[in-house]
Amino acid sequence: MVADRTIAVVAAVMVTASFPFYLYGAWIMIDRETEHVTWEILVRHLRMIFPGLVLTTIPVVTWMGPRLFDQLEGLAMVHAFLGLQAYALLGFGLTGIVRIFQVKRDNEMYDVSDPDVDLNDLHENMSAWRGRLRIGVFGYVILWMLAYSVGVYRFFLIY
Repeated sequence: MVADRTIAVVAAVMVTASFPFYLYGAWIMIDRETEHVTWEILVRHLRMIFPGLVLTTIPVVTWMGPRLFDQLEGLAMVHAFLGLQAYALLGFGLTGIVRIFQVKRDNEMYDVSDPDVDLNDLHENMSAWRGRLRIGVFGYVILWMLAYSVGVYRFFLIY
């Protein structure tokens, strides 16, 4: 059987590797040259964020989550709390992206080849849904960084 330390190293490497995807995905959305968010920019952003989410979620679901109840103490609880809050904010952000995609489908934008259509022009609630998305994404990244910091600290304490 693979040693616990080896699995911990692989999990730490995967979670660490996700951070550049988050940074570049955020950069795409806040780039000064981006005056309005088009579908092309949104899809490019999601293509960067998705690998980061996969790299983080796989170790959480397969290794960290199942071991949580064996480690209900101190820093493990702080790490788990921050991580769960990060995923809760991600879920909140996803409620915004779901509505955005629904509007795109309702406006038959999947077949339109004009990538310069501004999202806010499609629905009167679009700015609120984009606000949900921003809050969720920024909250996720901030809490992810805190959970990551606690996790790295725990890693060096344990291994």
